Amino acid sequence: MPIATIRGANIIYDVIGTSGPWVALSPGGRRDRGAVADMAERIAAKGYRVLIHDRRNCGLSDVSIEGDDSEYEIWADDLYELLKQRNALPAYVGGSSSGSRLSLLLALRHPDAVKGLLLWRITGGRFACERLAADNYTQYIEAAQQGGMKAVCGLAHFKDICAANPSNLGTLIRLDPQRFIAVMTRWRETFLASVDLPIVGATEAELQSIKIPAVVIPGNDKTHPMAAGLNAARLIPGAELKPIWDKDVDAAMAPPEDWAAKEDTIATILTDFLTRTESRVTA
Repeated sequence: MPIATIRGANIIYDVIGTSGPWVALSPGGRRDRGAVADMAERIAAKGYRVLIHDRRNCGLSDVSIEGDDSEYEIWADDLYELLKQRNALPAYVGGSSSGSRLSLLLALRHPDAVKGLLLWRITGGRFACERLAADNYTQYIEAAQQGGMKAVCGLAHFKDICAANPSNLGTLIRLDPQRFIAVMTRWRETFLASVDLPIVGATEAELQSIKIPAVVIPGNDKTHPMAAGLNAARLIPGAELKPIWDKDVDAAMAPPEDWAAKEDTIATILTDFLTRTESRVTA
């Protein structure tokens, strides 16, 4: 289990595969790297080296509630530095949900670092913005307001990462609640600013500015509506659209087992895209 110090935080990561072009995958939500480990194995089996990591504030990596950028911009810059340390740039970068958002931001902030984008379950729309802002930020802000950092540590996500990495408990307990609230509030406001954007985290002009190959697999629920994936594929020049659903389900989140059943299909789409794109790059 390698550890890299990235901009002051200890980041846990794995590299799957021993040779070939580099790929970095990131999971959705604040899930740990295990959520994309199976996909990483499938891609590595086709001749790639795949880096997966626990983002700061996730999994076994350090808690770090600080920074002037949005949480997703911080994650994007962390991944850039991690890939740079591994001499893995440029790389193909992708992920699901918040992982796709991280990947897009990495391409926008460090365009020379990314050879291509692998995007599935893209987030977009008012429902997604308001729901995820509440889940990812508001509940923690309210806990800190009502019970300080002890109350924050008792909520599911932070309780889990403190149990996984006990040093995080000390970091959180020592935080000034007002500082925690200020940072979380800024992150929430940045997230909510995407309510009217084509997807969460990127404007129409930003998506149109992307000049690298991309493949988009739209989602199928209220948080990852097909419309968000269609918007991304329409606006990113030359993006390949690969729908695997006929319509959205009437639910905040599609059943996990539905997406698990599509793992083979997704892996085939991604590896086919990588093979064709890499052949053009090397040519």
